[in-house]
Amino acid sequence: MGFHTFDPASADRLEDESRYRYLSREELVGALAPGRRGHTAGASADAGHAVDLGRVADLGSGTGFFTDDVAPFATAVRAVDVQSEMHDVYRRKGVPENVELVTADVGDLPFADGELDAAFSTMTFHEFAGEGALGEVARVLGAGGRLVVADWSANGDGEGGPPADERFDRDEAVGLLDDAGFEVVRADERPETFFAVAEV
Repeated sequence: MGFHTFDPASADRLEDESRYRYLSREELVGALAPGRRGHTAGASADAGHAVDLGRVADLGSGTGFFTDDVAPFATAVRAVDVQSEMHDVYRRKGVPENVELVTADVGDLPFADGELDAAFSTMTFHEFAGEGALGEVARVLGAGGRLVVADWSANGDGEGGPPADERFDRDEAVGLLDDAGFEVVRADERPETFFAVAEV
């Protein structure tokens, strides 16, 4: 796998609303499963919405395209990216009050054990996936935590995203998640992407 990162010089491409053809806000927020770990459906005191996702991390947040979609439904969001340049772009765009920008590698997250209720990765899984990084995600989620992944599939035809030899397919992703101690509760292979939901 390639494990390269997205070029910050092309950051404006990350704000393209055509990305919703692969993952909508509704599907992402729904998969993050409101009501888990003591977070009940009902009015969220912090966000003013009907659901409260609790403490969430966006792994490979880039310019915050999907971070912004999740933030209104969460108590707090940690936007994690290994490239500080991406955070600079996000700052210029405007960062929601409940979002904290965190410059870190997914394999070495600056969070306590079980600090997060959920995490998600949108088109970045191929950049960090491996037992070490996924084990680290499991650590910061703790028992009952949920990870949602949407990424380019190795079975896709290459119309977007990284080259096919730098991607995982659904079954490879499920194997990596299993090896890291996750229980995969959903895994879909799509025309160009895969979508997976896993719990610790």
